Amino acid sequence: MNHLFDFDTLKKFDAKNMHEIYEKWPTIAHDSYNSDIEPVNFSKINHIIFSGMGGSGSLGDVFSSLMSQTSTHISVVKGYHLPSTIDENTLVIATSISGNTAETLSVLQSAAKSKYKIIAFSSGGKIQDFCSKNKIEFRQIPMHHSPRASFPVFLYSMIKILEPIIPLKQKDVTQSITELQNTQKLISSSNLTENNPSLSLAKWISGIPVVYYPWGLQSVAIRFKNSIQENSKRHIMVEDVVESCHNGIVAWEQRKNIQPILLEGKDDHFKTKERWKILKEYFNKQEIEFRTVMSVKGSILSKIINLIYLLDYCSIYNAVLSEIDPSPIKSIDFIKKRL
Repeated sequence: MNHLFDFDTLKKFDAKNMHEIYEKWPTIAHDSYNSDIEPVNFSKINHIIFSGMGGSGSLGDVFSSLMSQTSTHISVVKGYHLPSTIDENTLVIATSISGNTAETLSVLQSAAKSKYKIIAFSSGGKIQDFCSKNKIEFRQIPMHHSPRASFPVFLYSMIKILEPIIPLKQKDVTQSITELQNTQKLISSSNLTENNPSLSLAKWISGIPVVYYPWGLQSVAIRFKNSIQENSKRHIMVEDVVESCHNGIVAWEQRKNIQPILLEGKDDHFKTKERWKILKEYFNKQEIEFRTVMSVKGSILSKIINLIYLLDYCSIYNAVLSEIDPSPIKSIDFIKKRL
């Protein structure tokens, strides 16, 4: 891996300028949440199903975390089938940033047959056409560069649209955007120094990362896994930190080209903090080098979106350091052409 890194190197290998969209994430988040797009309300909802794949599926993971302390049951579907627990009090939220995701369209078609409460989000495509023909509630959101780079425009637009049923305070949303602005100053391409945490982590990753996460930050770990795979074209594993102490920790008794990354939340449960301490002690005793990535303070939304921002940028830098263009996804295209 080439650790010599400057802006010319970034421009050379990030040929489709993915990083330029990431530079704008705070502005995109602000403009999306403050747009005049109309909220929508659904009554008598006690179960919400988020359907989506890849970058769209990450949105479902995030909303599941945001609503984890409510009485509303949340299901995240990454596939073709609706859960059997669906009933008249269920809301199906289908998200396909491209608008052409086969699995999400299949879920949408199944939900429409049974006349469940439905809303769909996409940049257009087959999803929009299906909703138009079947009179399904639909909101069009623009795609920026690629589905994975479009994360903030979809997240903050959906937060605004679903405001009546998503228990987020406006101050928490505003705070998350302010923190994005602060994070941007640290990780952007205008700060390609040793003080850039995204670049520093990207330089460290040379093998297969295994990401340990606490309860509440699973969506961040899954998103990082997806971003490393798509942008860096690198294998990666994710594990719940508490569960790993009952099984995964044993694998460290054999040395491999695996690199542990610890995602810590500022307000992790005190028993989780105890696990972090023990895990670090174990790694130090075994002379296993690891990295810790700490969340910002604030609401769960601030923690999640800022960690995703930092780690997504890390995946772009890691790709460029490996002299790989982060944008092409040839393997995914291969599979889609055969479906």
